[in-house]
Amino acid sequence: MTISVFDMFTVGIGPSSSHTVGPMRAAFLFTSRLAGSGDLDRTASVRVELFGSLGATGHGHGSVAAVVLGLAGHEPHTVDPVAAEPLVRAVRESGRIELGGRHRIAFATDDDVVLHRNERLDFHPNGMVLHAFDAGGSVLDRREYYSVGGGFVLDEDSVGGPALVADTTPVAYPFTTGDELLGLTRTHGLPISEIMLANELSWRTEEQVREQLLHIWSVMRDCVERGSSTGGVLPGGLRLRRRAAALRERLEAATGAPDALHAMEWVTLYALAVNEENAAGGRVVTAPTNGAAGIVPAVLHYAARFLPAFDDDAVVRFLLTAGAVGVLFKENASISGAEVGCQGEVGSACAMAAAGLAEIIAGTPEQVENAAEIGIEHNLGLTCDPVGGLVQIPCIERNAVASVTAITAARMATHGDGMHHVSLDKAIKTMRETGADMKDKYKETSRGGLALNIVEC
Repeated sequence: MTISVFDMFTVGIGPSSSHTVGPMRAAFLFTSRLAGSGDLDRTASVRVELFGSLGATGHGHGSVAAVVLGLAGHEPHTVDPVAAEPLVRAVRESGRIELGGRHRIAFATDDDVVLHRNERLDFHPNGMVLHAFDAGGSVLDRREYYSVGGGFVLDEDSVGGPALVADTTPVAYPFTTGDELLGLTRTHGLPISEIMLANELSWRTEEQVREQLLHIWSVMRDCVERGSSTGGVLPGGLRLRRRAAALRERLEAATGAPDALHAMEWVTLYALAVNEENAAGGRVVTAPTNGAAGIVPAVLHYAARFLPAFDDDAVVRFLLTAGAVGVLFKENASISGAEVGCQGEVGSACAMAAAGLAEIIAGTPEQVENAAEIGIEHNLGLTCDPVGGLVQIPCIERNAVASVTAITAARMATHGDGMHHVSLDKAIKTMRETGADMKDKYKETSRGGLALNIVEC
């Protein structure tokens, strides 16, 4: 096992984990590398090139702004979303940037961040090349980075190796497949959440694990609150109206006995709130990506509002279980829409949320695995075709629909006995193969599907 639950759930800003969080992190790593080598103060100019999906949808996904923030010394989990836009605007207007937060150089945003819309690097569709030059124009450093989904970033030293850089820390119960995970639960008589917790103890104490998971939950709650109390329109050319706040008003004002689908109305609200906040560049939890950030919190909010005896322990168990399933997707396929389409983002998030919910409604490990399998199976083949290169249509509504699907999957699985024909491993393998067969125009390039057939306003 190479991935922690805190790799699957990270705090960042919208609108995209692979196109905003990843590029910001890569630019930050590059300036940190310059500082570490002593070349930062010798740097007179920098040039950043974005390739593949990053180049095709960089403006709509906030990639250019993210690069500016990273070069200026900001990281996704600490940058202030409110201050981010004015900072990027100031760099553009002044033509100068504080590289690494301390070394001022000339910087023309439109010239020094280049979007190659029809070129890609071989290793991954989300490729970046960063250059640093001295006053004479000589190259001080050149580095390739790849944003491989969920905010994960690899550099050129990782190319040709495994999809993830292995963490050599020994864990109590190593696993890389669903079958291995289920085998561990049977051998040790533990639920999936306890298996994952035991592994997390290799990096931090149980108290720290619990504290950090509850912090993740608090950020999710804050995001829903902001998203469901903010009206207006979303940034970008679509001028899409925010709907969560109005829906909240209607639900809170409703009188009389609720209908049978009342709970699903709230689930829709929660998911819309998160993804509208993400589309506006607000603070969200990458779960496991920003484009699919609304599903896990929507299902957790459902549990908090409608399930009896919901408490902090349930939150911890839910997120540990969801994280374990996320590890399987990251290890064996991809969570990058630019690599396998939206099945890798919304599909994996749906499976994770379904597993987490099944765990806290007393599902057996077999039922939890079944819930995750149902969640991904019925998202297989889902394309990533954002209209206008914005994480809005169909992304926002897609999160709401997948949240309801996750709840259905969990409840369906826990009504069964855990026996089913298609294993989670086989479904993940199918997702990977389907992504490989999918045409590139359906992989976050805005060159196919809805992106072609919807006229931007």
